[in-house]
Amino acid sequence: MKPRLRLRAWLVPGLIVVVGITQYLAPYRGWRILMVGLGGAFLVSLFWAISLSRKLDLTRQMRFGWAQVGDRLVERFTIQNDGWAPAVWAEVLDASTMPDYQVSRGTGISSYDIIRWHTEAVCMQRGLFTLGPTKLATGDPFGIFSVELDFPACLPLLVLPPIVPLPAIEVAPGGRSGEARPRANHLDRTVSAAAVREYAFGDSRRWIHWRTTARRGELFVRLFESTPSGDWWILLDMDSHVQLGSGDGATDEHGVILAASLADRGIRLQRAVGIVAEGEQLVWMEPSVGEGQRWEILRSLALVSRGERPLHDVLTRVSSSVGHHASLIVITPNTETLWVEALVPLLRQGAVPTIMLLDPVSFGGTGSMDAVKAALINLNVAFYEITRDLLDLPETRPGRQGHWEWRVLGTGKAVPVQVDDKVAWRALE
Repeated sequence: MKPRLRLRAWLVPGLIVVVGITQYLAPYRGWRILMVGLGGAFLVSLFWAISLSRKLDLTRQMRFGWAQVGDRLVERFTIQNDGWAPAVWAEVLDASTMPDYQVSRGTGISSYDIIRWHTEAVCMQRGLFTLGPTKLATGDPFGIFSVELDFPACLPLLVLPPIVPLPAIEVAPGGRSGEARPRANHLDRTVSAAAVREYAFGDSRRWIHWRTTARRGELFVRLFESTPSGDWWILLDMDSHVQLGSGDGATDEHGVILAASLADRGIRLQRAVGIVAEGEQLVWMEPSVGEGQRWEILRSLALVSRGERPLHDVLTRVSSSVGHHASLIVITPNTETLWVEALVPLLRQGAVPTIMLLDPVSFGGTGSMDAVKAALINLNVAFYEITRDLLDLPETRPGRQGHWEWRVLGTGKAVPVQVDDKVAWRALE
């Protein structure tokens, strides 16, 4: 960090020179007083600015190296002045790339003093952003000199897409009776019921065994035999020619939210989940299990952007990689039926598709999914129509980092439950 000290008021030294020449040619007490006053102010301002350039320091810290859409980003700024000269005015200039994040501010600091403040913002957009660099601008109180101190420290901030509670979306299970190993207590059901039990909150009404319910006068649901679990392949259509809308209301953004939420659900169900999205850069992850896979999928989805490859080409490319009897989840706003034809080879090799159709009308488009739905019905492929309002809800911003939680005591006093002070501050490097 090398401070820059600049002369802002060139008029002052110019006047000193003019007054000095005038005093030399025509001696006068008033010129001497004026020259001494201007010279004194110039020297005081110079030493003042030198003190500020050497003794001012700015520290910038944050608590999280990554966040999720909806998380609250909190930063702490500290300005320390170890010199005799106070900074009557000081301006913090931020060059962060995070959208809608404004931390630049004006302040002042006394000599031998420390000031500290916090800034907060809600992460509203996924992606990889940079916090910093930062510049501190100040100067002497007469405005003769300016001082600029550069703090090039930066910190990357990865904002992951949100994971939202999904409605009743069932992924068609891959696997075939007699293949793989059945998993006990699995959520995917076959048509064969093994027994019944009392209804519990959260059970689907489709599982109700009506004969037993009528006979006993209470709700009973069927217990099903488990099925083999197949891998999940999530294919997100990022073709820019079929996307609608912009910003948070675009089809590709809702597709990312849907893909992230489905991947999270699959991994929680102990499924091997993989993802394919061919945007500006190719995202191709083979199915795997565990929290590490979940993190990698979310990281990839945070960085994915629109591309040029159409969906039918992507389906053709993945056909050799999608294993027999794997679950293939396709998320697309494409209203053309060409990509449906590309599903046929996958069906023949035993893949089990589930299609998420992003309704173009709800996103401001004029196309219709009728032809696509008719083609899918003809192939006996399960599909769901996803409208914008299904995911464009307050719960689509479920981030928790940086937010305070409160509990009301019996006396009516509110106390914080979540204490962010337990998270260490991390300085920008």
